[in-house]
Amino acid sequence: MTTTAEQAPATVPQLFSKAPGTRVVLVTGASSGIGADTARRLQALGYIVYGAARRTDRLQALTADGIRPLAMDVTDDASMTSGVNRLLEETGRIDILVNNAGYGSYGAIEDVPIDEARRQFEVNVFGLARLTQLVSPHMRTRGSGTIINISSIGGRLTTPLGGWYHATKYAVEALSDALRMELRPFGIDVVVVEPGGIRTEWASIAADHLEATAEGSAYADQIRAVAGAMRSESNARRYSPPEVIARTVGKIVTARRPRTRYAVGFMAKPLIAARRVLPDRAFDRLISAAFGIRR
Repeated sequence: MTTTAEQAPATVPQLFSKAPGTRVVLVTGASSGIGADTARRLQALGYIVYGAARRTDRLQALTADGIRPLAMDVTDDASMTSGVNRLLEETGRIDILVNNAGYGSYGAIEDVPIDEARRQFEVNVFGLARLTQLVSPHMRTRGSGTIINISSIGGRLTTPLGGWYHATKYAVEALSDALRMELRPFGIDVVVVEPGGIRTEWASIAADHLEATAEGSAYADQIRAVAGAMRSESNARRYSPPEVIARTVGKIVTARRPRTRYAVGFMAKPLIAARRVLPDRAFDRLISAAFGIRR
């Protein structure tokens, strides 16, 4: 009988092996940045790695490293179901899911069309949740597995003009907490990775989109200040390379008992600590000043 994403196998396979060469990993958002580096890192550690993205042409560079490309649109249920089914048909198992697909769309809460806010939730939250729904029954049947959700320090603190993006990441944090408690009795670990400042194209793309909203906006001065700060910082040498996230994921999948959260990258831990200890208005002033917003 063929195993599908809607139906877990009726019997438990003989023995779950923790040897990397027998374990299967699915990494979403694998076409660039953190996702691509994570897929390469896990492949180098000896795992069977499927790299998923909406556009498989951008995955071709990974095939040279032995990573298996998988077409998957996390906003399309049929696409996710088909991708998981193909993986299961080829390998019969899935041991590790890295939910990395996501993007940031910035703008004043007043300015951002609700359709755009809704799309960001579709990609960053509902896509992650649906893929987890498709994968977790197979992990439950095996009695083991690891789900790693790539969140952000933006799920622990908020910056101006990022309200909708931060709302998605706060949602990822909450979903992960609930999943961790629900899946632990079945031997499944749920781990959150919270990147800080990482050198990828993510921030510069978000800055370009943000700046395009400045014309005619009551928030134009804030928009230009924040976009300029994001653009100048996106490739700053002090920012961490995406490899630090890939190494962290490698540490998680090989740990006997991984931590529930890993804050990694430039200023991740200091900013989370500052948010925890500072009063709201003091933190508001700190972050606004960092983005060049004058009160």
